[in-house]
Amino acid sequence: MSGDLAGLYQQVILDHSREKHGFGLAPTADASSHQLNPTCGDELTLQLHLADGVIGSVTWEGAGCSISMASASLLHDLAPGLTLAEARERIALFRELMQSRGAGVDDEDELLGDAIVLEGVSKYVARVKCAMLAWVALEADLGQLDAQR
Repeated sequence: MSGDLAGLYQQVILDHSREKHGFGLAPTADASSHQLNPTCGDELTLQLHLADGVIGSVTWEGAGCSISMASASLLHDLAPGLTLAEARERIALFRELMQSRGAGVDDEDELLGDAIVLEGVSKYVARVKCAMLAWVALEADLGQLDAQR
């Protein structure tokens, strides 16, 4: 990755960590999960809101490093309109991306949208849990929905 591109990615992460899209919990949700990264102390609560059988929105609150906050913000932007199966597919692809050690994965740009900016995080094993926190919360929310059926 060129220095210019790395700088752009870093700027997107910083922007999302400052201007948190989807920040703030709603009074009700179809599913909710609280996650904690004990390694660094990042934590967040993520709510899943359905609309006509697809994800209507993802809202969240939390505190932590810029990577975990940006990841939750980016997930908020990506999730609306996804079916539950598509959301699971995105979670699996994001997990694969985080395990790639910077090598990337097929279809990442198309399926992960702007969340692809977190690819560079995969080079730093200690930071992968930070990037995964919101995605693990969404996965837990989907599990709650499965259990309700």
